[in-house]
Amino acid sequence: MNNESKGMLLGILGVVSFGLTLPATRFVIPYLDPIFVGLGRAVIAAIFAAALLIITKQPIPNKNQFYRLVIIAMGVVIGFPVFSAWAMQTVPASHGGVVLGVLPLATAIVAVLISRERPSLGFWVSGVVGGAIVIVYSLLNGAGSFQIGNIALLGAIVSAAIGYAFGGQLSKEMGGWQVICWALLISLPFTIGPAWIHSPVEVLNIPVSVWFGFLYLALVSQLLGFFLWYKGLALGGVARVSQTQLIQPFVTILASALLINEFIDVQTIVFSLLIVSTVIIGKKMPIYEKSK
Repeated sequence: MNNESKGMLLGILGVVSFGLTLPATRFVIPYLDPIFVGLGRAVIAAIFAAALLIITKQPIPNKNQFYRLVIIAMGVVIGFPVFSAWAMQTVPASHGGVVLGVLPLATAIVAVLISRERPSLGFWVSGVVGGAIVIVYSLLNGAGSFQIGNIALLGAIVSAAIGYAFGGQLSKEMGGWQVICWALLISLPFTIGPAWIHSPVEVLNIPVSVWFGFLYLALVSQLLGFFLWYKGLALGGVARVSQTQLIQPFVTILASALLINEFIDVQTIVFSLLIVSTVIIGKKMPIYEKSK
């Protein structure tokens, strides 16, 4: 199996792990504070990340790498977990899965902005159309107005896109798992305090199944999933492997129905297909190299 095929396989496995994030968050959020869910998972993951970095004697990142790790941490360690946890207080996980369907295109846009690539007009048109579809879907599900959950989902999309693009770029230098481990460790001084303050008082009264869901968010969504994802991006290339994100809305919708018994209507399926279609078209639009 060549590197491109390995990258695609790892990318798919990473996307599946991320696709279960919203249903797992929706499941635990009635019992746990969203700040604890968003930042507490990062604290648990950071403990394991620190152990791995010490055991394997990884070199300290240089100044340039450190700055990019801070951006990655703000995106995927703090931003996305907190915004998605807030969103799951007011909107179904399946709804979130549809809205996050534009994440591959958002990631591509950020990747373009931090590289020397110049997208064609068709690429930008696809992005605008995809965004418009998400807005229409959000308004239809919000009785003609934006729910606070949709605003939080927008924050989650921006955060993840930034973290994915910078992380995919940096993983070519440091290695996929090292990137997320250092990002988690750098974030620890800023996540442990709020997580402790918002931690549940009566721990024993919370069902064991909720703690299992929280551990999934900490060890898979926040850690192991990124091992797979960033390694896949490094092996197969950001542009190609990021296309595996196209299956994420469907993983989320299926998991929402099977794991937390959410009702999935035809409208949700139709809009998810429309959004994925715009992303596929956008991925096929040419992107040129900027002249020096």
